[in-house]
Amino acid sequence: MHRYRLGKAAHLLGVSPDTVRRWADQGRVDTVRTDGGQREIEGPELARLAIELGDAPADDANSVSARNRFPGLVTRVVRDTVMAQVEIQAGPHRVVSLISAEAVDALGLEPGVPAVASIKSTNVVVERAT
Repeated sequence: MHRYRLGKAAHLLGVSPDTVRRWADQGRVDTVRTDGGQREIEGPELARLAIELGDAPADDANSVSARNRFPGLVTRVVRDTVMAQVEIQAGPHRVVSLISAEAVDALGLEPGVPAVASIKSTNVVVERAT
């Protein structure tokens, strides 16, 4: 299972690390401690929070993006034998792409995995983020 340090989680959610720390302190997001005492967020928990944030109305600063790459977190994968629907929550943006089931397997896409949605005209290319 993927785990994310608070700073990486903040980057994926489009907020500051202090905001994620505050949410953890308030119990809005569950964290686990590493052996060294660092707080981390498990992938499915981060995906849950990303969906929650995506459901909130976007403010004016985040309602328009001139960029064509949206780093985020896979929140849902629905697949059959040939095709798959992949949902990515990229800050306040929810991106849905239809890709081959083979690509989902090759990229290891599942809820909680970081990914980047690259938008090119009417095509969306999904790649595994590091």
